[in-house]
Amino acid sequence: SEQARLKASVLEEDTEEWQKDASFAGLERVGGVDLSYIKGDDTSACASLVVLSYPALEVLYEDCRMVTVSAPYVAGFLAFREVPFLVEAVQRLQQEEPGLRPQVLLVDGNGLLHPRGFGVACHLGVLTDLPCIGVAKNLLQVDGLVRDELHREQIRSLQREGDAFPLTGTSGRALGMVNCGDYNNSSKPLYISVGHRVCLETAVRLIKSCCRYRIPEPIRQVQKQGNRGRGS
Repeated sequence: SEQARLKASVLEEDTEEWQKDASFAGLERVGGVDLSYIKGDDTSACASLVVLSYPALEVLYEDCRMVTVSAPYVAGFLAFREVPFLVEAVQRLQQEEPGLRPQVLLVDGNGLLHPRGFGVACHLGVLTDLPCIGVAKNLLQVDGLVRDELHREQIRSLQREGDAFPLTGTSGRALGMVNCGDYNNSSKPLYISVGHRVCLETAVRLIKSCCRYRIPEPIRQVQKQGNRGRGS
């Protein structure tokens, strides 16, 4: 019921002026968030937030705190386990360095591409009131979407860096976009979905502009930060 209540607040359209500009003029700060666990321990994790300049993609701010995760893992409800720590990281940034508050957050996970259309990126977006985009490395099989031979053939058809095709479920709704990850000789795709306060087309354009390698730079940097924080 809590998930359904929060879902009602999700905005699936562009709400910021910079989103409407072809070159994202006015966008200066892009954030990335992640919760990474210590190997073999599903209760000790590093909650990380980084903020990068845009378009240079240089690190402006880093925050990594070891946290104890007490909520159990329940499929489809991961956000209730992880999002509180990510919200705290955003709040700390707001208190300590308000001038570095990100204008958009990239989340290692899904947004609308979720069994109930409310993944981690949606949940975090609603609670922080920030534009959020979900970026996943694997397909979450919902609404009839499956990793079958047809899906693999569609991926193989993505020839050029930046090629993409929509993830349309049996409901007829586009839940996300598969983007060719042919960066640095990687042919593995990314699964991009709307989190909050951004449309899918804008989300895909922004992710492309943030990629030096397969993984968008804000997420790549936040995962590096998390690895250092865990001492791995």
